[in-house]
Amino acid sequence: MAGDIYAIGLNHKTASVELREKLSCNTSELDSILHILKASTNVKEFMLLSTCNRLEFYAYASDEKQVFEAFRRYAEIKNQHFDNSHFFLKAGKEAVAHIFKVASGLDSMVIGEPQIVAQFKEAFFKAKALGTTGKVMNRLCQNALHASKRVRYETGISKSAVSVSYAAVELAKRIFGELKNHKVLLIGAGEMGELAAIYLQRSGASIYISNRTYERAVSLAERIKANVIRFDEIERFLYEFDVVLVSTGAQGYVITKDVVSKAMKKRYYKPIFLIDISVPRNIEPSCADLDSVFLYNVDDLKEVVENNLSNRIQEAKKGEFIILDEADKFYKWLENLELEPIIINMLDYTKNGSKDCKKIVYRAIKLIRENKEYTPLVFELLGIKSKEKEIDYGFIER
Repeated sequence: MAGDIYAIGLNHKTASVELREKLSCNTSELDSILHILKASTNVKEFMLLSTCNRLEFYAYASDEKQVFEAFRRYAEIKNQHFDNSHFFLKAGKEAVAHIFKVASGLDSMVIGEPQIVAQFKEAFFKAKALGTTGKVMNRLCQNALHASKRVRYETGISKSAVSVSYAAVELAKRIFGELKNHKVLLIGAGEMGELAAIYLQRSGASIYISNRTYERAVSLAERIKANVIRFDEIERFLYEFDVVLVSTGAQGYVITKDVVSKAMKKRYYKPIFLIDISVPRNIEPSCADLDSVFLYNVDDLKEVVENNLSNRIQEAKKGEFIILDEADKFYKWLENLELEPIIINMLDYTKNGSKDCKKIVYRAIKLIRENKEYTPLVFELLGIKSKEKEIDYGFIER
């Protein structure tokens, strides 16, 4: 084919949170990065998906080398070394199936998590708006979202699915047994934070919310009947909380070792549990070195997730069949896309022909659709000269 689908990147299966956070891309820098990649690579169409558990580059490109070079260029932009040992590369139908699985939540650390659909949509719409996707990638992403919808409605995965936010709250409940008599500080009022707030509300905890944008914290607090702490007052009141759950898009540490150390003195070293579900991490890792401080990050949630997998694994198996079905449909479309100029050429040939001539050509088109390797033979038998400048038949021989 003149081009193929590729997926390259790293995720919770291939790389640690330390590496993932170094290569993560936040919303504010995505525009400039897409512009740079568009100007400095030969990839036909592409998009970039960055979440707490993955950084993946999806592309329609002429060959594997172009995709490697584009991702290496991304690593350079992030001032990181491109180390093949932590990355995966998938091509063709395997790449299509992977992308569909990601969009459906079947490749998530928490199988069936709902946030990934919104994250995938946002990444796609951003790439489309900036002109880095075209006919093929637009169709790919639309089909991926359709596959996601089928998985959600044709399996029971959405009924038993839980999110990373849910896993974080479950971890807190496992530590304390009950959260009813404990104060919990939630830093971050985005989608992940909002989900965590809802789960915390159900647990009966005394919830306090803080966000860099105060109005957003107030809005969320009003919806779940929680309290609000101004972002610049976190350090002052941190000692009052038994659990601190952080989920923001900040690039630096929101909670530092020095801040926690001061809070622990005020708590008389009563244990505090810090749960960081942000990537890049928002709690300084060295906080774990302090006495009575217990720090967990997204990778630590795997154990909690694994204990809730049984039902979702069964439903995920059903989802796999849907993914394969949708991947087959897309790939047939992609292969037929290569035949468009050939078919146009053949239809041109019938313009001044008889009905019998048209019937023969239509049968020939059907034959080519079934197996495009017949194209040279069909052209020879019909005496059609290919429009060399418009059509590249090289893909037939490759």
